[in-house]
Amino acid sequence: MSASNICIFGEVLIDDFPDGPVIGGAPYNVARTLAYFGCDPLFISRIGDDPYGTWIREDMHKFGMSDAGLQTDPHFPTGKVSVEIQHTHDLLSHQFHILPDQAYDHIASASASQACAQRNASFAVPPDRDIIYFGTLAQRAPASHQALDDILKQSSALRYLDLNLRQDQASRDTILRSIAAANILKINEDELQVLLRLYPGLSTPAEQQFSAPGIPSIELLRELLQTCKLQTLIVTLGAQGYLYVDGEGLESRGSIASAIDVVDTVGAGDAFSAIVLLGMLRDWPRLLSLQRAQAFASAICGVRGAVGDKPFYQAWEKVWEKT
Repeated sequence: MSASNICIFGEVLIDDFPDGPVIGGAPYNVARTLAYFGCDPLFISRIGDDPYGTWIREDMHKFGMSDAGLQTDPHFPTGKVSVEIQHTHDLLSHQFHILPDQAYDHIASASASQACAQRNASFAVPPDRDIIYFGTLAQRAPASHQALDDILKQSSALRYLDLNLRQDQASRDTILRSIAAANILKINEDELQVLLRLYPGLSTPAEQQFSAPGIPSIELLRELLQTCKLQTLIVTLGAQGYLYVDGEGLESRGSIASAIDVVDTVGAGDAFSAIVLLGMLRDWPRLLSLQRAQAFASAICGVRGAVGDKPFYQAWEKVWEKT
């Protein structure tokens, strides 16, 4: 493991599936995966003083996660999302019904900043080796938005943004401000369409923006990289794999290596981000990180929920040891 320190900021919530609840939230999925692999992330969020909040804290302890950044709200409930599974032409899709005014909307800035300061003091890590991961859902309310803004202002860490747009929960201003604050941006094909509407002045002609249906061209991604002033842009494309470009001229196109029996696709993008971040923390070559992220995200689609169990992760460690 390299000398790096990672902070994960955002929502933790209960995904209420038809067959029962599971703990979720993109930032939490990423944090828990990194914890499985021994990265000791600082996870900053807020839960309610209720049974779901207790369950989340116990889950963190179960998997060796520090709860130093987890706040408890005396008034607002632990976040909850109702998940509806839809079957269309043998494909699984999910409809998320996100409740308003949840505990993760009220992350207190002072407590969050203090948790970061204490973590930084306990790690002998140069500031430029720090990483901050964040998304947009937890920025929909002023308190949590301010907490993230204060953390970013106080840190010179590398910023990894997983846009993770959900049902118009993020305003145009939030999206643009988040991208402006990011160094690395990870989006999916639907979020790419949002960016194309937000940045209409691109010089890449419309007929050259996609190399195939649903597959953006490298030329378009290079222009977005420059327009958004990013170091790295990653677009995940579901069954079509991913595309990667960075400011150093590196390009990569990945695809699904083999068919899997899809149980559900919840958390596949989170799994991809987690392994990209793991590669950064372990100093893996970038192309190797991307290949492993793609394979791991595909495998997550074969298990129930957004994360696996300990044997699942142990199996991947063994695979990586051999490659």
